[in-house]
Amino acid sequence: MTQPAPLMPHATASWLVDNTALSFEQIATFCRLHHLEVKAIADGEAAQGIKGMDPISTGQLSRDELERAQKDPNHRLKLLQTKVKVPTVKRKGPRYTPVSKRQDRPNAIRWLTRNHPELKDAQIIRLVGTTKTTIEAIREGTHWNTANLTPMDPVTLGLCSQIALDMEVQKANRARGVQDEVEPESGAVLIPAHETQNIKPQDEDDDDDRSRHEQVDAAKVFSKFANLKE
Repeated sequence: MTQPAPLMPHATASWLVDNTALSFEQIATFCRLHHLEVKAIADGEAAQGIKGMDPISTGQLSRDELERAQKDPNHRLKLLQTKVKVPTVKRKGPRYTPVSKRQDRPNAIRWLTRNHPELKDAQIIRLVGTTKTTIEAIREGTHWNTANLTPMDPVTLGLCSQIALDMEVQKANRARGVQDEVEPESGAVLIPAHETQNIKPQDEDDDDDRSRHEQVDAAKVFSKFANLKE
């Protein structure tokens, strides 16, 4: 089995050239490079501006292994096996549909295209695990079994959950900019501020001021009559 190359092989080779007495063949074998390329790095013709990376500090090479290789020119460096296993990321493929329910997918697609035309092809694919070609054929009426298709709810057929369907519909509505408009209740009007805060309207205030002035003027008039009597 071929040994994998270390991380950043050119930077590792540059560090080994500058800091060890390894031969070009040993460095080339360890870094999975050509020995002429390692020679060019040593001569400054290649990997210019690349900062060397210490394979010992990164846990890719042990110091004992490096010393053993420097003493024996025929020794080949062995890359340390990392103790941390990085899980492989599984690529998301088409939704798997049981064989017993695959015959129901065209009916579910017909239901989705009729009842939720806002759904995109990618969303229908995620829900029922079909292909874009099948969706286009059913939507355009060119499917081989179009005459026998009956719209059926995919949730009832067990092809997807109600939560998944609702989420896809909400995403499609948000993409279209559809928002639920809240209509005011019939008969609901704003109450005037003077009724809620006991504030008299401006007309009532003017009447009060006018009556107050009239009272003051009447008092002056009666005071004159009192002086005449005296």
